Amino acid sequence: MPIHKIVIPTPFAVGDVNSYLMEGDMLTLVDAGPKTPDAWKALKKGIEQAGFRTEDVEQVVLTHHHPDHAGWVDGFPDARLYGHIYNDAWLKRDEAFLQYHDAFYSDRLHEEGVPGEAMHWVEKMKRPVQLIGSKPLDGYLKEEDQLPGHPEWLVMETPGHAQSHLAFWNPVSGELIGGDNVLATVSSNPLIEPPLDPEDGRPKSLIQYNSVLKRLLEMPVNIVYSGHGIDVRNIHELIAARLVNQHERAMKVYGMLADEKATTYELAKRLFPRKYEKELGLTLSETIGQLDYLLEDGLITEQTDDRGVLWYARA
Repeated sequence: MPIHKIVIPTPFAVGDVNSYLMEGDMLTLVDAGPKTPDAWKALKKGIEQAGFRTEDVEQVVLTHHHPDHAGWVDGFPDARLYGHIYNDAWLKRDEAFLQYHDAFYSDRLHEEGVPGEAMHWVEKMKRPVQLIGSKPLDGYLKEEDQLPGHPEWLVMETPGHAQSHLAFWNPVSGELIGGDNVLATVSSNPLIEPPLDPEDGRPKSLIQYNSVLKRLLEMPVNIVYSGHGIDVRNIHELIAARLVNQHERAMKVYGMLADEKATTYELAKRLFPRKYEKELGLTLSETIGQLDYLLEDGLITEQTDDRGVLWYARA
């Protein structure tokens, strides 16, 4: 059945985002761009160019909850909405979740050694939530489910870039609707996000993401319809190179710990001297990922001081 790619503008540095209109037993839209007027115009135009109206869309499926993907779920009031259960926290945005969200990041910034004058980043961690839709999910998707209306497509849980991240796999054709897992020209950021269950502790996003990449290496994927940019066809070669680059980035952090211990914040400043102030959330996520990688390999140790700040040193 045909898959129609719809390119949608975003106000973010990543640039355009891709949605996919899938024909089948159900007319399905995978991802819905950010909730901006320009995005809605592009989304509507793309659906019409495929020979349909927005009213014809019977279900919307989310790869993940980030605002460039989950905005215009409200634009299809008669369609059912599916995705990972984690999406609901962001789509509903009730007060209890927002308080939990802020407390999670406040604790993380403190243990990362971020100074008090930079704690205003707690609020920024919400991202532009006004660009995320507010329609809750009608049904949850999980590993090995069949995509409703498209029984040949299977659901894969692929956390790392987002805790809500799903991909959709057709084992017969070798096609993968991959969201932000594998992009043609850039590596995805494994972002630090609060766990769905607070008892689970901070997810190790980069470890999760690397596991997803290694899983894809073992699959006969012919083409990835990605969340941004062009389709990816050389997936195995690309992933192998990215895993090598990932190791090299982690070893760069290991080199910074040659002479003395350091906090996450101190390392982020050294890794991203020109970016850390403007992009503190992203740069801390990247730095934490490298530290998790080194901890996983037993190359460094983690200790907590009497203020609750984490320090890292070579093992």
